[in-house]
Amino acid sequence: MRVLVTGGAGYIGSHTVRDLLARGHEVVAFDSLERGHASSIHCHLVRGDLRDAGAIEHAAADGHFDAVIHFAAFCAAGESVAKPDLYFANNVSGTINLLNAMVKAGIRMLVFSSSCAVYGQPKQLPVSESAPTCPESPYGESKLLVERMLPWYDVGYGLRSVALRYFNAAGGALDGSIGDDSRPPSRLIPIAMKTALGQRPHFEVHGTDYPTPDGTCVRDFIHTLDLSEAHVRALEYLAGGGKTDFFNVGVGAGFSVLQVIETIKRISGVDFPVRFGPRRPGDPAEVYADNSKIRAALGWEPRYADLETIVRSDWAWHSTHPTGYTD
Repeated sequence: MRVLVTGGAGYIGSHTVRDLLARGHEVVAFDSLERGHASSIHCHLVRGDLRDAGAIEHAAADGHFDAVIHFAAFCAAGESVAKPDLYFANNVSGTINLLNAMVKAGIRMLVFSSSCAVYGQPKQLPVSESAPTCPESPYGESKLLVERMLPWYDVGYGLRSVALRYFNAAGGALDGSIGDDSRPPSRLIPIAMKTALGQRPHFEVHGTDYPTPDGTCVRDFIHTLDLSEAHVRALEYLAGGGKTDFFNVGVGAGFSVLQVIETIKRISGVDFPVRFGPRRPGDPAEVYADNSKIRAALGWEPRYADLETIVRSDWAWHSTHPTGYTD
């Protein structure tokens, strides 16, 4: 298939581009490079912003694409609270521009990068797709708004889609060649990696009195290689005539903040400073996925679910690219 990957030069997008190419697909990335990196991919790159309706309409019309995988979004929940206008303009309005461009170009298959942030504070674990959606940030709200639009584009235009609600993305290529170069880092593991490299004075743990085995938060860390596999499986599902749907993408179990920190210290060989602070408002004690739906429907299984593999692959990237991509 010929696939347009929006946000293809980003963290998860670049892994998926590599996966698609390895499977023989033709790939074009569409990315503004505002937060992505051209050197992370080895396919044709169209530089453009989804907020520019003309740019994405032109790219979609000229590419003769069979499908789109859509990653292009801002994804820091904390930043979204401070800048809701930025998140709704980029994540929602930008996606509307993309969907309209797809309709005009006759592209009728979309895999959408969503998030477990659509659930907010889970009332039951593991979190299944039937759980109530109640986002607690503009980021989560922006993902849910797009999810709500997608079935209507199917009804109106026959544009079928799969939304993948993934949990805590982590890890990098096993050879250390590509990884997470978010600037500044907002996820737990990259922040700890930067601390191990001496680029941050200490790592701060937010809360040690949660009702978990060691008192720190527990999260479902899903390797980006497993995430890219899920996107490819979703694409194949749609190509086989699959209906519009949404799926959790998670391991189905969690690791605590302290478990992650101890593993990073051991693998990096650096006993970096750790400080312990109060809880952050809105942080649930535990979040992990019920992934039974995607296993049954797409035949997907997490292959890199152990914390050791996740941390080793992340350290392979950060230790060999301490300042990130050269571009």
